[in-house]
Amino acid sequence: MSQPMTAEQIARYVVAEAVWAPSVNNTQPWRFTLDGEQISLHADAGRRLAVADPDGREMMISCGAALFNVRLALRSLGYVPETSVLPDPGRPTLVAQVSWRERAATDEFERRLAAHLLTRRTHRGAFDPEPLPPDTLAALRAAAAREGAALRIVADDGHRAALAAVVQAAEHQLRRDDERLRELARWTPAPDSACRDGVPATSYPARPEHTDPDFPGRDFGRGHGWGLPPLSLATAHRAAGVAALLTTTADRPADWVQAGQALQRILLTASTCGAAVALHSQPLELPWLREFIRTQLSDGAHPHLVLRIGLVTQVATSVRRDPEEVLFSA
Repeated sequence: MSQPMTAEQIARYVVAEAVWAPSVNNTQPWRFTLDGEQISLHADAGRRLAVADPDGREMMISCGAALFNVRLALRSLGYVPETSVLPDPGRPTLVAQVSWRERAATDEFERRLAAHLLTRRTHRGAFDPEPLPPDTLAALRAAAAREGAALRIVADDGHRAALAAVVQAAEHQLRRDDERLRELARWTPAPDSACRDGVPATSYPARPEHTDPDFPGRDFGRGHGWGLPPLSLATAHRAAGVAALLTTTADRPADWVQAGQALQRILLTASTCGAAVALHSQPLELPWLREFIRTQLSDGAHPHLVLRIGLVTQVATSVRRDPEEVLFSA
């Protein structure tokens, strides 16, 4: 009979899973501390994007996604996570504390989600024209609602075109902002880099993949020719996918963490359905465009991300820091 895992072994396993959460520009703005049978998740403000994310909203969304992974990893071990979000008003970077005292068997869906923790990848580009499997969108909307957020499908052609135009306008403005370009350059290492953070050239296309309507991605290659070659030289039709908005009813740090947990549940649920998700944060980094989306496209709810959902052959690979770099004793 095997010995039960120690608290340190549990924490190392959980953090090794948690770090595979998505984060803006793969900044990985988190660190963890272990105190007995409690893991604390902290926002690493030194990794916040000072220009693109002055309020730390995207940083907290990223930490929320990591928090969901902590919870799911504990469930995969048969523990019931007890979670307290933003438990200390005097320590705003203490995102959450998670303890585990009780045990309960995992269910089949939890096991399916956990199986995708290390393999899910954010897609950057166009999608295949095939429709999503039946009930996929309903499952993704339910995933968001379970975490207290909403996934709003933008099905109307006019609204979809308007949303694409907003992403285009944001990307155009950001590419003309030298300060933002320098910040982006700090998080886009060259292909031969040994960096374990930032956006590697193995995770984005070398040539922009245009769709109709066009949702441009960030220009990570910045004219260097970095990125993945196209899967095929054929000029087959490439789709934008289903467009959606991730929103919350309020816009406080607790809501940002909530949005991050919802995002990760959406991404993992999509992965179990065989679907991929592309994320656009550009227009949410410009206050006037974020306000336009809120008032015109999301019924007054606060938007946090533009999502596109579809089917694609995934070839992207990413990188993460080792758990030893982010897990410390309290």
